[in-house]
Amino acid sequence: MRAVLGIDAAWTEREPSGVALIVDRGSGWRLLEAAASYAAFARDGKDADTVVRHRGSLPDAPSLLAAAHEKLGETVDLVAIDMPLSLNPIIGRRASDNMVSSEYGARHASTHTPSVTRPGRLSDDLRIRFEAAGYPLAVSEPSGRALLEVYPHPALIELASADRRLPYKHSKSRKYWPDESPATRRKKLLETWRRIVTLLDARIEGVRNALSLPSSDARGFEMKAFEDALDAVVCAWVGACVMDGRARAYGDRESAIWVPVPDRD
Repeated sequence: MRAVLGIDAAWTEREPSGVALIVDRGSGWRLLEAAASYAAFARDGKDADTVVRHRGSLPDAPSLLAAAHEKLGETVDLVAIDMPLSLNPIIGRRASDNMVSSEYGARHASTHTPSVTRPGRLSDDLRIRFEAAGYPLAVSEPSGRALLEVYPHPALIELASADRRLPYKHSKSRKYWPDESPATRRKKLLETWRRIVTLLDARIEGVRNALSLPSSDARGFEMKAFEDALDAVVCAWVGACVMDGRARAYGDRESAIWVPVPDRD
């Protein structure tokens, strides 16, 4: 059995973070669970109120790993996180940021610039706690359990064989389609999400069933919750690619961002 925990980690404790768990028991990858926050993952992704507003919280590595173990009956192999991580405190752009931006910048998928304050200590604490739990940060091919930094934008470019970054962020829909009406922007965003879900479902069984698209009149926080869960599945998929030998590390001895290699099958 192989298993990956994917985390779309918010850079502050005020915003929720998506979590996804995938497993391969010998017949291919399958989505076991996708949740829109740490708390929802601990509750098996279920809420009495289906339109609950997810809250942010600090990541607790032991609790997340324990919840994953309870769901799997086994231990997770890799933890793939969308957050800047480094073996040394982050004070600005890293070699990994510059390498990914050099490779994908022309396709509008440069990395965000981390700083002392964002994500700051949150990143250091997260790395240290996962390392203490047996998941050291991998800046080269992992030989055992490991923590990986991933970045959904270039991953989705490779997933979709796209020429440029996919327009899938809810908060940026007006920027993507400035001349369209709100209803049309919502329609286009849902179409992009449907495409991503379909592509992921072809690689991870159960994604389509687990990630039902929001309704056209869904509230903003419901759209954001779907996006966070979707990003977490993308993170987990990158971890699966690493385990399958289909990903590359961009970085140096201090940090590395893992990106799937182009699918040429």
